[in-house]
Amino acid sequence: MSELHKFLFDGLPVRGAIVRLTDAWTELLSRRASNSETGAYPPPVAELLGEMAAAGVLMQSHIKFNGALVLQVFGDGPVKLAVAEVRSSLALRATATISGEVPDGARLPDLVNAGGQGRCAITLDPQDRLPGQQPYQGVVPLNDAQGDKLGSLAETITQYMRQSEQLDATLVLAANDQVAAGLLIQRMPVQGEGNLAGGAGRADDDEQRAQQDEDYRRIATLAASLTREELLSLDVPTILHRLFWEERLLRFEPRQGADGPRFACTCSRERVSAMLRSLGAEEVQSILHERGDVEVGCDFCGRQYHFDKVDATQLFTEPGKQPPASSGVQ
Repeated sequence: MSELHKFLFDGLPVRGAIVRLTDAWTELLSRRASNSETGAYPPPVAELLGEMAAAGVLMQSHIKFNGALVLQVFGDGPVKLAVAEVRSSLALRATATISGEVPDGARLPDLVNAGGQGRCAITLDPQDRLPGQQPYQGVVPLNDAQGDKLGSLAETITQYMRQSEQLDATLVLAANDQVAAGLLIQRMPVQGEGNLAGGAGRADDDEQRAQQDEDYRRIATLAASLTREELLSLDVPTILHRLFWEERLLRFEPRQGADGPRFACTCSRERVSAMLRSLGAEEVQSILHERGDVEVGCDFCGRQYHFDKVDATQLFTEPGKQPPASSGVQ
């Protein structure tokens, strides 16, 4: 069962979370594999998507936001675009667009950032967006400050969090064909809403700041020692005990089952209909002339939506009215 565990370090302005995606992850992969047009993801692409899904759950769990967090990486490698979306309910989905051969053992630079032009975008899309309101989006390159290619998704997201939130973070990610998992450790502001000022004291003198720096470095070093094999194979209590057995942890009730991370797609016939209307009657008519019907598949879940000539005509007919004789869709 997929699960998310959040915890605090007692008396310290540091928080953490671990996610393990099991059934949610294997369902996502099986839906892709069952698609006769696309087939299964190559292992390097599946690993990247798994890390993105785990990272999306971890980031979504640390923000107070009612909507979707959309993590994208895109560039000039064989993976043109990879997307993971996690809603505030922890419902998730992910997909990738592949163009070209994916080498065995390829990593992030090979997959997305071959020419150094790759980007990572994180978008927060409110569920009940107000008229004229735009989603918030932050974009960072898949390169460091010196222009060197970042070697992993974890490095990329850590860089983003430091730039956007001005807070130190340590992220460990891993995925295979059975599990996608991640560990996030993040430094918290001592002052302000939701802080730990009562336990950690106000960091308003050099000595206290130095101690807080030392506390975070210690915890971050322990977190970074977690290996890929340990993250994928060990259960959460074992990981926390191995890493932080000398620390005092305050653990929250884990989110799992219906309240935890799970695969879910938000596609619908209504959304597909709206997309076809945006194409226009002339474009839909040309598809009908060529194929006899319109078939639209969801890249996330593989569901197919079929529109025959009657369905397509109704897309451009106002309710209660008959389609005109010269309707663009026949």
